Amino acid sequence: MASRIVVRDVDAGYGAVRVLHGVSIEVREGETVALLGTNGNGKSTLIKCIMGMLSPDAGEIYLESDGARIDLTKRSTEEIVELGIALVPEGRRLFPKLTVEENLLLGAYRTGARGDIDRNLPFCFETFPVLRERRRQLAGSMSGGEQQMLAVARALMSSPRILLVDEPSVGLAPILVNRVIGKIRELKERYHLTVLMAEQNFNQATKIADRGYIIVHGRIEFEGRSTQELRENELVKKYYLGV
Repeated sequence: MASRIVVRDVDAGYGAVRVLHGVSIEVREGETVALLGTNGNGKSTLIKCIMGMLSPDAGEIYLESDGARIDLTKRSTEEIVELGIALVPEGRRLFPKLTVEENLLLGAYRTGARGDIDRNLPFCFETFPVLRERRRQLAGSMSGGEQQMLAVARALMSSPRILLVDEPSVGLAPILVNRVIGKIRELKERYHLTVLMAEQNFNQATKIADRGYIIVHGRIEFEGRSTQELRENELVKKYYLGV
């Protein structure tokens, strides 16, 4: 049976501050889905809920896989990673005082990935040659673009089936954004990944997305069944295309 992540009617926030209001999205196997929104609209909060880093106040989040329905709101982040869901977090969140290679090996911590290190590590170095060149360098001394590549590669070291990518373009020059987004597309196709990407750079996100959602003030205001539908939406024209 095909796997998918379903988020249904989720409310969430931080203390008295409500961020998400009745959010519902679905990410089906083999898709790349873009979650589009400007800063402060709840993209990262939703990603944290899916990864078990924040508990929703209402609603449900579950993974359907191999005929089973798994309630992710009842699982810890470690358990969710063990299910084959990996996160490339906003701001990279690397271990700056560890080397590139040590960061990559930490990505293979989950049980299902340890036997794949001999395959995944060379693949990461092949995909991102700069990481091979800098394998003994401290992660914190690398440029922002190199750190983003390392964050993506570290997630791949966990042998995921589903990849969540939170704001990969933040802090990067346009040429590096284009390179990183292109690599995510390449990895998705080669690894047959399912991808949910939270992003505010509409033009870059729609280069690789099959479809997407627009989130405004913590609510899903539009679901585009294709990138063409997204481009034609009035919210996109207003917030992203300057029309």
